[in-house]
Amino acid sequence: MAGKPLVAIVDDDKSIRNGTRDLLKAAGFSTAVFEDAESFLASASRATAACLVVDMRMPGMTGLELHQELVASGHGIPTVIITAHPEELTQARAREAGITCYLSKPFAPDDLLRCVCEALAKAQSGSIPKS
Repeated sequence: MAGKPLVAIVDDDKSIRNGTRDLLKAAGFSTAVFEDAESFLASASRATAACLVVDMRMPGMTGLELHQELVASGHGIPTVIITAHPEELTQARAREAGITCYLSKPFAPDDLLRCVCEALAKAQSGSIPKS
């Protein structure tokens, strides 16, 4: 799968994680899955991911906190947040932090694919948030 952009998926819900992986693989993306932010941060995918699809609410670090940690470390990755608990304040904070998309679960497959494509376009244009 060389040459395909790597999309890292971080979600504590195994069925969402695997379903998202299957959808993105079917669309031609290379994927790596993680059950929490800490696992992703400790992985080699941290340096190679072109896009991050992350759950907002997880044990430990939230999806927004993970995005902010990556930006603060100088390794910002265009990020799509998915959540089963959409909140206007959190969505506003996510926009301010440079999150590409904020999707409510359940989301339409086409919406996720559109968001991932937007995130990858950000990565290619170099408009990734900096610390």
